[in-house]
Amino acid sequence: MRGPFGKKAEPPRAKQTAAVAKDTIPKDSLRRDTAIRDTGRSAMVLPTDTGRRSANGLESEVKAHAEDSIIVDNENNLMYLYGKARVTYEDVELDAEYIRIDKKNHLIYASGRPSPKTGRYIGRPIFQQKNDKPSYADSLLFDYKTKKGKIFNPASEQDGNFISGGQAKKLNNDEVAYKNVIYSTCNEPFPHTHFGIVITKGIGEKHRIISGPAYLEIANIPLPLGVPFGFFPKPESRASGVIFPTFGEDARLGFFMRNLGYYIALNDYMDMTSNVSIYSRGSYELSTAARYLKRYKYQGNLTLSYGSHNYGLPGDPAAKDFNISWSHSQDANAHPGSTFSASVNAGTSSFYQNSPAGQNYSLTQLTQNNMRSSIAYGKTWAGTPFNLNVSLGHSQDISQKRVTLDLPTVSFNMSTLSPFDSKNRIGEQKWYQKITVGYSLQAQNKINNIPESQLFTSETLSKRLQNGMQHTIPVALSLNVLKYFQFNTSANYTERWYLQSIRKRYDRDNPNVAPGTAVVDTVAGFARAGEYNLNAGFSTKVYSQANFKGKIKAIRHVMTPSLTFSYRPDFSDPSYGYYRTIVSEASIPYTYTAQTYSIFEQSVYGGPSAGRSAGLGLNIDNVIEAKVRPKATDTSNTDKKIAILQGFSVSTFYNFAADSIKLSPISFSGHTGLFGQKVNISFNGSLNPYVLRVRDSITNGAVIRYAQPTARYTWKDGKLPMLTNLGLSMSGSLNSSSFSPKKQAQPNTLQGMTPEQSRQLSLINSDPGAYIDFTVPWNISFSYNFNYSNTGVATNTTNTMMISGDVSITPKWKIQYSTNFDFNAMKLADATSFAIYRDLHCWDLSVQWLPFGYYKSYNVTIKVKSSILQDLKLTKRSDYTSNRYYGGGF
Repeated sequence: MRGPFGKKAEPPRAKQTAAVAKDTIPKDSLRRDTAIRDTGRSAMVLPTDTGRRSANGLESEVKAHAEDSIIVDNENNLMYLYGKARVTYEDVELDAEYIRIDKKNHLIYASGRPSPKTGRYIGRPIFQQKNDKPSYADSLLFDYKTKKGKIFNPASEQDGNFISGGQAKKLNNDEVAYKNVIYSTCNEPFPHTHFGIVITKGIGEKHRIISGPAYLEIANIPLPLGVPFGFFPKPESRASGVIFPTFGEDARLGFFMRNLGYYIALNDYMDMTSNVSIYSRGSYELSTAARYLKRYKYQGNLTLSYGSHNYGLPGDPAAKDFNISWSHSQDANAHPGSTFSASVNAGTSSFYQNSPAGQNYSLTQLTQNNMRSSIAYGKTWAGTPFNLNVSLGHSQDISQKRVTLDLPTVSFNMSTLSPFDSKNRIGEQKWYQKITVGYSLQAQNKINNIPESQLFTSETLSKRLQNGMQHTIPVALSLNVLKYFQFNTSANYTERWYLQSIRKRYDRDNPNVAPGTAVVDTVAGFARAGEYNLNAGFSTKVYSQANFKGKIKAIRHVMTPSLTFSYRPDFSDPSYGYYRTIVSEASIPYTYTAQTYSIFEQSVYGGPSAGRSAGLGLNIDNVIEAKVRPKATDTSNTDKKIAILQGFSVSTFYNFAADSIKLSPISFSGHTGLFGQKVNISFNGSLNPYVLRVRDSITNGAVIRYAQPTARYTWKDGKLPMLTNLGLSMSGSLNSSSFSPKKQAQPNTLQGMTPEQSRQLSLINSDPGAYIDFTVPWNISFSYNFNYSNTGVATNTTNTMMISGDVSITPKWKIQYSTNFDFNAMKLADATSFAIYRDLHCWDLSVQWLPFGYYKSYNVTIKVKSSILQDLKLTKRSDYTSNRYYGGGF
């Protein structure tokens, strides 16, 4: 198999002819010389008669090339090629470290050789015919006339399936006989292959392999799992077929057969997978998933799921659940000027809890609190300032089992324009030419916060559907004043139209209504509400800088103060008709009760606000930067700017029209970044400038203390304003590449994806946790949150830290972790999880562990990487469902 390496026979000396120098062998040279050696890079062509078939039956010439040397044995019609040799005959190409050509018997033998430095077998033969994929081997013998051959330890690939080891005999162009080969998903030749099916005897055709006895082998250890014969397809395109199920036991549902399904390749643009799971105690799950993709047009997937689970006692009704998931995206170039997208996740609130296996026991899915959906269409008209957006929305509170629907929401907008300016204007704008006007129309039909059980009732659509239309017209003017000041003024008018409003009344004769509680009636009919406000203000920038002689060259402070005056009338005045007051009748033992309300308070856009406002707003924004001198090794000699404080704002408002408590709480916020923006820090809070007075009240027989502000500033008593709330958050993501960044290549786009990349992307989207990046040695993400609140009577704090990440122990082993730590309770959260991944080249091994809490469980999975065999996996799981009844043990 290794060829005649090591047998260093010196050929007879012979004078090279001119023909040899031209890298050709004349017909009569076979009689003149018994052997000719050509060293160095050489190429030769075995002679043929182009006018007629040669005596030995060859119709085409055999081209030979070698980088090391070529030895020609003319007496025996043999040729030896050494060092990266290549032979080409008609549609056959053969590359190997050593090739021997027997022209008399039209045979070609090829093999590799042991490396003199490492001892490893190198230069394995690579054989390719026509448009077939290349095949590899340790050695082979090939008849280039009959196109038959024998291959030792072959290695070939067909759409994710690989054949290696044993022997193969090429019978003709379409059939190959196999003996003791391994059929697997490993693209490395035997003995690297760890998992596979050993086919003792078989015939391989273009689209299938017909096998005799075959058995399963793992890590070269045969298992007692075999079949007397088999059929292994080798499709060139997607093909429909059965999906094998998994078997096991659930602590509450009994023995199961999960994900028995059928895959249907509908066409080149769409496929569909249907699955069913059956449990021994009467539960079952159904799901159908469709994927579609048309390059440069659109892509998406749709999943319909239904489950019936008997978690209660025998005879109890089953819990019925369903879920609809749909995502759709459109290529931006498919329809210029219009867009369409969809992201739908809707169903019963108990679907994820009752069907954990359908979500691969994802902790994220099991612990989510809401579901949201959005279907949106957008249209812009080129050359005009107008655009249109229409959307359908859905939000669902899983814990409260309440639903909000938008059916639909329409938005028509006109971008701001200058009506007094001219397109052909010459020179600078006049002040009135800087006036801008805009327009926005919002229309909405909404079912707000109703129980799931009432969603599909006739009363919901007839009485609970809210609708309205809102028009907004902003008018603004911006001018530069005295060179350093920016003057801004604006007037905003809002008009709302409704088809219903409300009226309130007291009904003390109704025993079902609690005393002092108003009855709300919905009144049909058109109703309008208009409001406006005026704003004007100045802003400027103040620069200050401190210079130093050390490493820090300078620190610069940029302060942006702005002073704004705003006015809004009191729309609760009876003359507007937007607010009404109801008064109850006095009766023993109850006195009269009065209440003022807005007739639009339950409408989709609300109504004009009550209370007159006329005051000044103050806001001060600050940015602090440092300029650092360059290092001595920095050849650019450019100063480096470092942001110390990227933003710090302080704001408040003083309302001259208020009777008392005119000064609003002083609010502040800021943010910055550390370590080259790898860690982000943000904070916010508010200060109460008034003195608080503690009061007592009695509610349901209990004394309740509360704080009430007085019209006295805290600094009059020599005290600072009281901190009422403070929030601090810090987050970041660090990995090994963060400290040694490399220039990244331009990212691939959806438009430029190959079919293989598109297929891999769809697999990742379907199960993101199944794909691990082993190229990053370590990665850590963290998020710290601190919140403080003070009501004047009691204080409350929350202090939590979330940490997640992974670390590669070796290039093939990776550990992932995720946890939350509560500093107040000094304990880890129940959602703590660990995972261990092992890259087995063509297989993956994963161990997922939730060590404690309600979802305490573990899961061990070994699965194939190949996309077409992704359902071939072995799973051992301890379901979290046993924790409620058996103490959570494994």
